[in-house]
Amino acid sequence: MIKIEKIRKSFGDKLVLKDVNFSVNKGEVVTIIGASGSGKSTLLRCINLLEQPDSGDIFINGENIISGDVNIDLVRAKNVMVFQHFNLFENLSVLENCTIAQINVLKKTKEEAEEVAIKLLNQVGLGSFVNASVSSLSGGQKQRVAIARGLAMEPEVILFDEPTSALDPEVIGDVLDIIKEISEMGMTMVIVTHEMQFAEEVSDRVVFMD
Repeated sequence: MIKIEKIRKSFGDKLVLKDVNFSVNKGEVVTIIGASGSGKSTLLRCINLLEQPDSGDIFINGENIISGDVNIDLVRAKNVMVFQHFNLFENLSVLENCTIAQINVLKKTKEEAEEVAIKLLNQVGLGSFVNASVSSLSGGQKQRVAIARGLAMEPEVILFDEPTSALDPEVIGDVLDIIKEISEMGMTMVIVTHEMQFAEEVSDRVVFMD
């Protein structure tokens, strides 16, 4: 499903990714581990072009997304990112956070988007918070909203960028349990994490970046 060939990425004079080759099969859960600064998050962000590689090719389902003639919004809709710091719209409600991209990118009606969002918010244990302001939520609740928002896009791949590193220790387990449940549904996932036990439990394959 994902094939990366000879990706290079620099920031100024710092070469972060040096001819990286990487692949993920459909339905596979791959975790990426390694020291801080080794390029884990940069690699992840290249997969949906939040970072533009300097050179190399990235194929998603056989289509080269570096070619320049792809719809970037649709690439990101099918390869959704769950961020370390949630990246929710703090001025919107929980429900609105989970419907806005469905309406604007997938062109669903408000009613269709809300039906999907409510179902997923119930799935992640936040059914009673649909009308709550995001700013009133805890970190763990925000991350669960972010996961529901990603699932609402009916993605082919979910990219998790250290999804628990900004959370209090007592809520990390809840978020990891939800990610495990998603993996058991057959979702293709790439996860950057420092949670070694979680990586061992959930992964089909672990990639170490030196």
